[in-house]
Amino acid sequence: MEVDTAHSSRPLAGAAAAAWAACANGVLLVDADAAGLPILAVNPAFCRLHRSTETGLVGASALLLGDSGPDNPLAAALRSAAAGGATESLLLRAGPGAPLCRWTISVAPAGPDAPRQLVCVVDDVTELHEQQALLAHLSTHDALTGLANRALFNERLQAAMAQAQATGGGVAVLCLALDGFNLVSESLGYVAADQLLISVAMRVQACMRAQDTLSRHGGNEFVLVLADVADSAQVHAVCEHIVRVIGAPFPVIGQSLHAGCSIGIARYPQDAGDGVTLLRYADMALSHARGLGGNQLRFFAAEMNQRTAERAQMEAALRIALIEGQLQLQYQPVADLQAGAICALEALVRWQHPVMGLIPAGRFIPLAEAAGLTIALGYWSLQRAMEDMAAWRSAGLPPVRVAINISPKQFRDAALPQAVADALASSGIAPAQLSLEITEAALMQDPLASDATLAQLKALGVGLTLDDFGTGYSSLNHLKRFPLDLVKIDCGLTGNIVTGADDAALVKTIISMAHHLGIEVAAEGVETEAQCDFLRRNMCDQVQGWFFSKPCDRDQVAGMLAARHALPPHLLRIQKQPRTLLLVDDEQNIVSALKRLLRRDGYQILSANSGQEGLDVLAANEVDVIVSDQRMPGMIGADFLRAAKNLYPDTIRIMLSGYTELQSVTDAVNEGAIFKFLTKPWDDDQLRTHITEAFRLKEIANDNERLNLELRTANHELAAANRRMEDVLRQKQQQITRDEISLNVARELLQFVPLAVIGLDDEGMVAFVNDAAERMFRQNGAILGNEAQIVLPELFPDGLAPSGSHQVDIDGRCFQVVAHPMGANSQSRGSLIIISVCEETA
Repeated sequence: MEVDTAHSSRPLAGAAAAAWAACANGVLLVDADAAGLPILAVNPAFCRLHRSTETGLVGASALLLGDSGPDNPLAAALRSAAAGGATESLLLRAGPGAPLCRWTISVAPAGPDAPRQLVCVVDDVTELHEQQALLAHLSTHDALTGLANRALFNERLQAAMAQAQATGGGVAVLCLALDGFNLVSESLGYVAADQLLISVAMRVQACMRAQDTLSRHGGNEFVLVLADVADSAQVHAVCEHIVRVIGAPFPVIGQSLHAGCSIGIARYPQDAGDGVTLLRYADMALSHARGLGGNQLRFFAAEMNQRTAERAQMEAALRIALIEGQLQLQYQPVADLQAGAICALEALVRWQHPVMGLIPAGRFIPLAEAAGLTIALGYWSLQRAMEDMAAWRSAGLPPVRVAINISPKQFRDAALPQAVADALASSGIAPAQLSLEITEAALMQDPLASDATLAQLKALGVGLTLDDFGTGYSSLNHLKRFPLDLVKIDCGLTGNIVTGADDAALVKTIISMAHHLGIEVAAEGVETEAQCDFLRRNMCDQVQGWFFSKPCDRDQVAGMLAARHALPPHLLRIQKQPRTLLLVDDEQNIVSALKRLLRRDGYQILSANSGQEGLDVLAANEVDVIVSDQRMPGMIGADFLRAAKNLYPDTIRIMLSGYTELQSVTDAVNEGAIFKFLTKPWDDDQLRTHITEAFRLKEIANDNERLNLELRTANHELAAANRRMEDVLRQKQQQITRDEISLNVARELLQFVPLAVIGLDDEGMVAFVNDAAERMFRQNGAILGNEAQIVLPELFPDGLAPSGSHQVDIDGRCFQVVAHPMGANSQSRGSLIIISVCEETA
C-alpha cells in the first residue's frame, strides 16, 4: 500500500505491507509537524472500526475524528502528543456509529527522510466493555428477575436508614415468601416456577414507589425496603395491597396458577438499629406468618425474638441430652380387643432435663426436626428398645411387640434397613417382635423409594404400621400399594367417635376397608370406656390410650406383663353379657316393688329416679331392657325413651305408667321409641312375660351381632392370610427372578472359562456344555440333552459315571477329569465335570 507522497516519506512494501494489512488492531499514522495533524496512513482494520474508507481518511485532519465540539478528548490528546507531551491511552469512539475503542497514542521518532509522526493503535473493546458491564450488573442484581440482589439490598437499606435518621422518618423491611411454591416446582417443573417468580417480581415492583427497593435473596423469597414510611398503618396498607395483587391468577405455561404469599415486617428504628438485625427480625416475623397457614402478614414483636432464643437454647440442650443420656423411653401398652391382653407397646421418647424436669415430646420433637436430629433420635430409640426387650426376655416375661416411630427423614435414610438388621442381630430379638410406625406423608414424599425401603424392611420380617391414618392422604390406594400389617387411626378421629356422627362413620369406613385388605386396625387416643366399646362393636382390633394404660417406664411395663394386665371382659369383641334391666321411675316405692318382683328372674337390675339420671346410667352401663314411667319431673318418659333410642338404639324400651296422655305416647310408639306400653297397676305375670319377651328379642339381636362379628373376624383373618400368602408369593417370585439372573450370569461365565466344562443332571443327562467342551468333542455330534455315557464315552473308560478325579486319553492327549457333585452349598443336583490337560512331569 502506498501513502500520499505529499504527506509521507515513502510507501510500505514487502513484508511490512503484508503485516500492515493483516494487523488486527486499527493503526493510524498522523503527521505531527503539519498544521491540522493530517492523517498519513490507515490500515484496513482502522477503516473497519471507523466505518470509513482509506480514501476518505488519508489527508483529512485527525482532529476531526471522535466527538465533535470543543471538548473532543481525542483532538486534545493528539495536540498534546504532537507538542511533545506524554503519550496517552483513552477510551472513546472514532466517530458516530463506531465501536468503543481504546486509543494508544505515541510519537514515532523522526528520521532524516521522514516527518515526525503520531502512531495511534486502536483496539475494539466493545464486547469486553459489555461483558464488564454485565458482570457489574450481575454483581448487584438477580440474574432471573433483574431485581436487586443481597449486596445492592444492603446498600439501599443503609442509605434508607441514613436518610431516616437524618429526617426523623422510618424504614420498613418486608420478607415475602410465596405459599405453595414447592408444589408448583415439583408438579410443573422449574420452567414454570421461574416464570411464576418473574411474574411475581413484576407485580410487586408495580406496587412500589421510586424510593423503595425490591430484591430477591434466592428461592421464592423476596425482601423489600420501604423508605420514608410514616407509621405502621402505611406499611400495613402496602402489604395488604401486595397480598391482593399476588392473589390474582398467574398465566404460566398455558395454565392459570394461584399463589398466595406470607409477609414478615420489621421497622427501623422501632425494632432494630442496624440492617442485619432488622432483616433477621423480618425473617422471624415471616416464619410466624407462614406458621399461621399462609396468606398472612405479621409485624415483628419482641416475644418472637425471645422464643427464638429459647428455641436455640433448647436445641443446644437437646444435643447435649443425646450425648449425656438424658433421654429415656416410655412405653404405652396396646390392648387386643379379642383377648384383652397387652399385644404391643409403642415406644415414646421422653427428655428428663436436669433442671426443667420431664419435657414432653410435643415440645422437643419439633426442635429435633428443625435441628436435623430426628435420625440420631430414631436410631437411639431403636437401640434402647432392643435393650429393654432383651431385659424383659431375660426376666422370663412373655414376648411383646414393640413399635418404634420412624421420622420422615429417618425413613429416607438409606442406612435404615441395615441399621434395623444390625439391631435385631445384636440383640437376638425376633424380627416379628419389632414394628416400625411410618406416617402416610413420609411414604408419599417419594413413593418409588418408599416401595424399595419397605420391601427391604419387610424382607427382614419386621412389622410395618401406617401411623396417624385419617389425618393426611387417607387413600385406599396407598393401603393397597404398600405392604402394611397394621393401620393406626389417629386420635383426632377417635376422640369424637361417640359424639360425632361424621368421625364415627369415618372410623367405621377405615376399619372396613383395612380389614378387606387383610390389614389390622388399631385406634389411638382411646380415653373412655364408651370409645372402647364403640371400637369393640365395630371390629377394631386394638386400642391404645389412657383408658387402658398411660405411658410407663421399663420396670412398670415389666410389672404389667407379669400381672397380665388386660381389658375388662365386657369390653372384648365377642362376649355374652349378663341380662341387665334399667328401671326408671320417680316413685321409689314403685322401683322397690318392681325389683322384688323381677329379682327372681335373675336380672341385673339398675334404677334411676328421673329421665336425666336414666341417661347417666345408660352412659355408664350396658343395658338390655328399659322400663320407664311416663310422668316424671324434668323429662317425661316418652322424651326419655326417645333420647335412649337415639343414643342406644340396641336397647328394648317399655313404658309402664298410670298416666295415659295419648298423644306423646302414641308419637313415641310410632317413632319406634317404645316397644310396649303397659299401665299401672300392672299384672305381675303379664309384666314378667313382656319383660322376658323383650330380653328374648334383645338376645336374638345380640346373637346376630355376635355371629356377624365372628363372621367378620373370620373374613378378616382370611383376608390377612391371603395378604400374607401374596407377600410370600411375591417374595418367591422375586427370588426366582434373582436365581434366574444368577444362573444366566453363571452360564455366561462358564462359557468363557478356557477349561472344558460339562454339567450333568441327577440322571446323567448332559444339561450344559461350554464353548471349550463343544470344541473338544465336536466330532461326537450333538451332546446337549443326551445321556453322557453314550455321547461322551471318552469320559467313562470303565463304563461308570465319573466321580472324584481320573485321567483319560482323548485324541492321543492326556486329560484330567474332575467331577464335582452338586448340592453341598445349594439346592442344585447332578454334577459338574471339568476337563483339563494333564500337567507334564519331568
